[in-house]
Amino acid sequence: MKLYKLMAMGVAGIMASCSSPAAVSQDGGTVAAAVDTGKVVIENIMARRSVRQYKDYPVGRDTVQLLLECGINAPNGMNRQPWAVRVVDNPEYINGVTEVFKKINPKMASDPGFKNMFRNAPTVIFVANDPTSSSSQIDCGLLGENIMLAAQAMGLGTCCLGSSAAFIQNVPEAAEYLEKLDLPDGYALLYCIAVGYPDESPAAKERDASKVKFID
Repeated sequence: MKLYKLMAMGVAGIMASCSSPAAVSQDGGTVAAAVDTGKVVIENIMARRSVRQYKDYPVGRDTVQLLLECGINAPNGMNRQPWAVRVVDNPEYINGVTEVFKKINPKMASDPGFKNMFRNAPTVIFVANDPTSSSSQIDCGLLGENIMLAAQAMGLGTCCLGSSAAFIQNVPEAAEYLEKLDLPDGYALLYCIAVGYPDESPAAKERDASKVKFID
């Protein structure tokens, strides 16, 4: 019940943030509400972790559709939207490409907890970029961050995977799975996002604040 309540609260917040904002008056009540909403957003950002263990049940497509709407509303240069997004929740695809992966990486696949090459997630969001757009990698990164933060708000876990995407993009034995993604001509698979209901609660890892400086 707690999970469903959390999801309901998250959906309400996401619907507000992913839709066009209404005009905001400057009365005290509205400002206070905006501050409270801001706290929720900040807490959501600070609470997100990369999840590498997922429960063994699917994510509904309506839920994924909401994540995608938040993703494609990310800022991007000149509104070129130089991305192509593909969602796979078909076990036949996930298990099929995983079998290819296991043959080439038997040591990694020998782990007792290994089920698939996407951290065992039931849903995978693939993101490809248009290399002819100079800002496409940045734009695609912003899209992915929107998706992962929206997922966090809805009680879902995510993990951004570069190596899994690179395997499908570059390994000849996986070519049929790249083809099945039906990407536009010239687009390159950049990364993918594992999505599912988390089966772990990772602790935060230390961040190096010294890398951030104010310049006077």
